[in-house]
Amino acid sequence: MLTRRNWLRQSILTSAGAALLAPNTLQALSGRQINVFNQLGTSANDEAYWELVKEQFTFAPGLTYFNNGSLGACPDHVVQATNTFRQTLDGFPSKYMWGGWDEEKEAVREKVANMFSVSPETIALIHNTTEGMNLIASSMNLAAGDEVLLSSHEHTSARVPWKYWQESKGVVLKDVPLPLLPASKEEIVSLFRQAITPNTKVISIVHVTNTNGMMLPVKEISAMAHEHGVLVAVDGAQSMGMFRINLDDLGCDFFTSSSHKWLFSPKGMGVFYAREESQSLLKPLIVCRGWENKTIRRLENYNTRNLPELLGLGAALDFRSLIGQERIEQRIFELKHYLLGLLEGDERFVVKTPRADDLSGGIQTVEVVGKQVGDVRDALRDDHGIDCRPMSGHGINGVRLSLAIYCTKADVDKLVLALAEG
Repeated sequence: MLTRRNWLRQSILTSAGAALLAPNTLQALSGRQINVFNQLGTSANDEAYWELVKEQFTFAPGLTYFNNGSLGACPDHVVQATNTFRQTLDGFPSKYMWGGWDEEKEAVREKVANMFSVSPETIALIHNTTEGMNLIASSMNLAAGDEVLLSSHEHTSARVPWKYWQESKGVVLKDVPLPLLPASKEEIVSLFRQAITPNTKVISIVHVTNTNGMMLPVKEISAMAHEHGVLVAVDGAQSMGMFRINLDDLGCDFFTSSSHKWLFSPKGMGVFYAREESQSLLKPLIVCRGWENKTIRRLENYNTRNLPELLGLGAALDFRSLIGQERIEQRIFELKHYLLGLLEGDERFVVKTPRADDLSGGIQTVEVVGKQVGDVRDALRDDHGIDCRPMSGHGINGVRLSLAIYCTKADVDKLVLALAEG
């Protein structure tokens, strides 16, 4: 006899999954499924609800996963959906690779656009953040002496494209040093304001740093930059899916992210956004038949690509819709506050992430005083089955803890006890 929780799990993976798996529909999960899920409680702090959410992910036995900032997991039904799409493709390869799934691809684009509250005509479906940053950096028509501003916490994959595509032309890449623990958003904005010169053409910044989870005030930086005629490109690898984002309101010109982190999509899928008025500046990284296309689709014209993963992104977005964007955001910040509450006042730990909710979210980096971060990470992994990311740059010496929706308060309790043991 099925328990309520097991029955609900099976129900999600069959009835709801069937809607996702049908190659000609790719429709959202039914209202009945949403109502069933809600029976466990609509409150963001209902642990029984979040235990159920965790059950939709299958991790290796004994693993407690706090490394979503490196790579997220797919819910089980997204795995099943992607595998079914793959079987469908292999059953009639030429049909589905070239034209058979055109409507389904556009459905995924629309789901992404709805998540960001923008037009589908601003969204390209690419492979990852690195591709998006290369697309931006390779497209910019910059000359010797022009400047690109980067924060000191940019990811390598957001920095190297500018070096490769622009530095040899004499374009100057300028770092804007960021404090590890800024006191306010305005402190960060003022640093970029002071760094702008008449030669500045682009500000390329991370939305949420992968180092200590610092959240940069992209909206305020974009507004300030546009006053000076400067374009703004955003690496959103750690923000997309962590909290709600309205890209029109954010105001940046370009935004790119990998969907296999906080959206829990199949690996190798990403999203690229460009304001309609800025799209003419962009040149495709790859061209083939159809290169004359004037829409944003020209940026994703790969001819042959892994369409099951692309459609799997649609399944992941349906899973997100089942839970609700607002609820996901509330939960992530609830876990953040719960973790910080357990650490507060304990002199064995130093939190290396800004505390304010407008300066950090679901990534918190913690130093264990007197211990090297590599040793702490090894002990967590080997002795407790906890996976997280060590961070040693920028004077951090802390483990980066990613608080995703498959983390429960019991998991956080286990983590803090393990950290205390060193």
